[in-house]
Amino acid sequence: MFHDLLGLGLNWEVSESCFQKETGTVFLEIKETTRLWETVRCPKDGGMVFCYDHTEKLSWRHLNVFEHRCEITCKLPRGKCRQCDHVFRVRPPWEGLSNHFTKEFEAFALVLMREMPVSKVAQTVGETDTRLWRMLFRQVDAAYAEADFSSVSCVGVDEMHISKGQEYVTVFADLVKKRVLFATEGIDHTTWEKFVKTLEEHNGHRHAITQASMDMSRAYQRGVAENCRNAQVVFDKFHLLSNASEAVDKVRRKEIRVGGKGIWEWLHKTQWIWRKNPENLTEKQRARLTSIKDKNLWTAKAYQMRLVLQDIYRSENRSTAWRRLRVWCRWVRWVARFCKRGMFDSMTKLQETVVRHLKGILAHWNQGVTNAFMEGLNSVFSATKRRARGYRSSTHLITMLYFIAGKLRLPQF
Repeated sequence: MFHDLLGLGLNWEVSESCFQKETGTVFLEIKETTRLWETVRCPKDGGMVFCYDHTEKLSWRHLNVFEHRCEITCKLPRGKCRQCDHVFRVRPPWEGLSNHFTKEFEAFALVLMREMPVSKVAQTVGETDTRLWRMLFRQVDAAYAEADFSSVSCVGVDEMHISKGQEYVTVFADLVKKRVLFATEGIDHTTWEKFVKTLEEHNGHRHAITQASMDMSRAYQRGVAENCRNAQVVFDKFHLLSNASEAVDKVRRKEIRVGGKGIWEWLHKTQWIWRKNPENLTEKQRARLTSIKDKNLWTAKAYQMRLVLQDIYRSENRSTAWRRLRVWCRWVRWVARFCKRGMFDSMTKLQETVVRHLKGILAHWNQGVTNAFMEGLNSVFSATKRRARGYRSSTHLITMLYFIAGKLRLPQF
């Protein structure tokens, strides 16, 4: 029965099975048959081989038998080539990429690790998290080596926070197939050099990239310019609108600090009102906004400018967006002329940013490229990190990033 369940075929047989009550473990002892040597060939020259000797008894963790732990044991045969005298260990059909687990156990553990922290999976299956991480590293490395990047033409890049302090990894993703391509430590321009090197190792080409979506990082812009001559930089709309929300909040804080009588009562505890779109406000927030919208507040003017900037992204084409952005910038500058005490400085800096990066902003209308996938990935992976209470190193984080979002072919057998 165990022979058929394990699918051993004609080359291997279960010689003994026993249940150890003290440890609650089922042991299956397997050995080779004489027919094995009819099919095994030398890995060096493909010559005929014969049984040279056997290793010491090895064990592999298998899926549980009923609720009991199951281990496969075997003294693996070593073959010797009749032509070149090369001695090698015969690989058994049940062995996974890790020396301690069977293929079926590795596949089961990978399913659990997609949904649970590795430490919790280790507790569930009765193994150490060190062994599970070692298995995950080998599976991901093998699958990543087979990844094909030949069709990559539209890339998104964003930084991801590792832990407390200024520790980041840069993540590159294929915005068409929605998959992570590459991740590395650091957020400088050299991350692009590492990316294009890896891209070309996987059948891609740096000059095949036509769109590169990013925030307004100078380092990333320099990286694109130096490594991908055909890539059009597209400044992510979510990053620009996020900057606009921050600018509105700075106006609010400045107006509370230096505004006249009654300003504090009107603007106190209104931060999230100005960060939301009108249709997303709660009833209480909508009533509060209605009560202060006629107070001629600078914050309200900045909020209206943010909504108009957001609406510009609904423009049908590039030329319309270009005209509307120019009008928007003139509007901000005109209002800022009448604002005292530098209350509108943040909005002025925002329009200067728009003017300075206008070409990259308008590139959004070429193909509608955004970093929405990157922002969603950041959110999902942040939740994964919180659930796991962080990762030991950037290597662990990057491996998990490939595992969850790399769309790799797993398990690798």
